[in-house]
Amino acid sequence: MEITRVSDSIFWIKNKNRILATVNLTPGTSVYGERLIKHGNKEYREWNPNRSKIAAAIYKGYKNIEIHSGSSVLYLGASTGTTVSHVSDIIGEKGVVYAVEISEEVGIPLVLLAEKRKNIFPIIYDAAKLEDKKNDIEKVDFIYQDIAQKNQIEIFIRNANLFLKSNGRGAIAIKARSIDVLKNPNEIIYESIKILEKRFKIEGSVRLDPFQKDHAIIFVSNKR
Repeated sequence: MEITRVSDSIFWIKNKNRILATVNLTPGTSVYGERLIKHGNKEYREWNPNRSKIAAAIYKGYKNIEIHSGSSVLYLGASTGTTVSHVSDIIGEKGVVYAVEISEEVGIPLVLLAEKRKNIFPIIYDAAKLEDKKNDIEKVDFIYQDIAQKNQIEIFIRNANLFLKSNGRGAIAIKARSIDVLKNPNEIIYESIKILEKRFKIEGSVRLDPFQKDHAIIFVSNKR
């Protein structure tokens, strides 16, 4: 078995096939049925690119995720916690991820996950109205957004203004069909970059096909 580091707690594991994995913060426990791989004194959790857009971006060759051990992360659109759990692995016990999910029903597994992973703070609330939670969320190193709303870019910028540190970074998953079902996805992604670069420095972007159809992630940092 060959193990190659991508960044903090993120690894490629090659046996017969190459898979992406994070070091399990809670050894012996899977979150969504993912494979657990023990090697030496560590246990790894397979990070499925069909279930996680950040994993898909890494599979597509993007390496500068900029979430590290000890990072504080604001995660908008946390759903049941699939990707949140891998972020939890990466940031470790000294990090924190504020996991925001609008749906109480969808958020139930997220809340249960946070009971086992103490670095996850679930917030069942509308990501478009987080100014109401300013006293509950500290300034963060990284903002990640994965929500299917027409005004998703506006929501991302608003929350970056509220919560992102001056030297912070972030990423937004662009769901082209959620913005405009009729327009060419490539055109929507290009227009999204043009809007975002008025506020941020664009660090990179990657289309997520074939793992996530008509999706892209745009990585940004605060302008200095």
